[in-house]
Amino acid sequence: MMSSSKSWPIMAVPIETEGDVVAVRQRAHRVAELLGFERQDQTRIATAVSELARNAYGYAGNGRAEFVLDASIVPQRFVIRICDKGPGITNLQIILDGQYRSQSGMGLGLIGARRLMDTFNIVSEPGKGTTVEVGHKLPLRVGPWPRAKLTEIVSSLKKEVSSDPLAALREQNRELMQSLEELRRREEESQQLNQELGDTNRGVVALYAELDGRAEQLRQASELKTRFLSNMSHEFRTPLNSVLALSRLLLDRIDGDLSAEQERQVGYIRRSAESLLELVNDMLDLAKVEAGKAEIKPVRFSVGSLFGALRGALKPLLTNATVELLFEPSQDLPALYTDEAKVAQILRNLISNALKFTEEGEVRVTARPCDNGTSVTFAVGDTGIGIAPEDHERIFEEFSQVDTKLQRKVKGTGLGLPLSRSLARLLGGDLRVESIPGQGSVFSLSIPASMGSPDRELLSAPGGGSKSVLLIDDDETFRYVMRQIVGNESRYEFLEADGGEEGLKLARERQPDVIVLDLQMPAVDGFTVLQQLAADTRTKVIPVVVSTSMTIDDALRSRLPEHVRLISKNAISRESVSSFLRDAVQGAS
Repeated sequence: MMSSSKSWPIMAVPIETEGDVVAVRQRAHRVAELLGFERQDQTRIATAVSELARNAYGYAGNGRAEFVLDASIVPQRFVIRICDKGPGITNLQIILDGQYRSQSGMGLGLIGARRLMDTFNIVSEPGKGTTVEVGHKLPLRVGPWPRAKLTEIVSSLKKEVSSDPLAALREQNRELMQSLEELRRREEESQQLNQELGDTNRGVVALYAELDGRAEQLRQASELKTRFLSNMSHEFRTPLNSVLALSRLLLDRIDGDLSAEQERQVGYIRRSAESLLELVNDMLDLAKVEAGKAEIKPVRFSVGSLFGALRGALKPLLTNATVELLFEPSQDLPALYTDEAKVAQILRNLISNALKFTEEGEVRVTARPCDNGTSVTFAVGDTGIGIAPEDHERIFEEFSQVDTKLQRKVKGTGLGLPLSRSLARLLGGDLRVESIPGQGSVFSLSIPASMGSPDRELLSAPGGGSKSVLLIDDDETFRYVMRQIVGNESRYEFLEADGGEEGLKLARERQPDVIVLDLQMPAVDGFTVLQQLAADTRTKVIPVVVSTSMTIDDALRSRLPEHVRLISKNAISRESVSSFLRDAVQGAS
């Protein structure tokens, strides 16, 4: 119970008759009003005090109500203490737990008072009576009451004469009617709000339906574009090859000699046809990748032999004597097992662009191992004109070109870099650029060193033992694809979860050898799953491979732990799955 030098008494009211119960209620209401409580709080305090006073009179025959202002805390608190010398309460805890009901309703009175007030304390001993103390904090808008000002309130209360009980009951009824009217108004507001929410939900459903329709239209348009590019590219190749063959016949003088002017004209025809054929080939390759029809044909080859072939093929492009083309393979690079033709195609595009936009200096091609030899990074750096930061992503958009002084001199289709990035992701890697205007550019191609075993034992686990793979992904289609690839291989047990929460549970219970994790999931996303896996001793050592449809760039890599391997869903194939599962298991063993 409260005992403090800053507990300032206001008044005390004896409880000896039924009328005193009403008087206690009136006094509580009046004091609350004078202290600055809102009308609703006045009613709450008066109701709680009335219930406690009725309990004191009904069970003990008499009692006493003391009104006090607790000035020891901020904000100050209005405290009412109801005490009696009755028989006490033997089953107090049962009453407070709401498990006891008496015919007079004492249990409801105590519980109701506790709910209505900010603080509630009760002490009761059999044969020694009961003391209940309740309190309510003063509103924040009311400043602290000084002792002198409180004395004025006490004096005015002593001069007031209590009204008769019937008047008090009428006042109580009026307050109840006001409370009921307030409840009715709030119920109407709630119904109106529910109606507005229903209208909003219908609008959201309609919006989703419209978005689904637009998405389907975009998908069909993309499919139509891909089909058109694929078909038309094939149709263009035949007449272009004929033009090239005929121009070659003319230049070789098969049907007679040409004048110097005729030779120049035929040369223009041939170069134009070659440029158009290059554009057609790029469009066809890009269409194949987008349609998912591009085939990966991995072979074993060395970086040294690849660089040698590129050096010979690109030598005719070295028309500027002030630019030097250098190849520097790392000495400790192992043999690669991937699609050599596609790697060469990407590097040819990058080197060709570098030579076009470098007026003097060098173009340097390097290769180095990464991730403990599981991947390799090719870099094509130049001392050319460079690219502004705002254009770093735009150059990877189809038919997009940056307007520069050299761009007007050299011809391009705007398809080389988009195609190169698409091919890089098809090989399980990515293509990025670092460039500063006037200081040159560096294009980095990172790909897995192996896309599967050359002997086609695609999913063999190290040591011959059975290994388990847990896939956590909310995309049902992707889970089906992975289930078909991994689930049909007897050396791997395939587990799957359609969300982060279920995935964490399975990871802790089954402790798989590898976890394949999606990042974009509702409720619990992949970033949260990674944090919780790392924080749990049972799962922190399990290797994780992140498979995502998000753009794989430096910003995304910076959000992931360094040891987590990152692959694009667009690059998923039987060979790539074999590679990253085997590498993950070997790394953990």
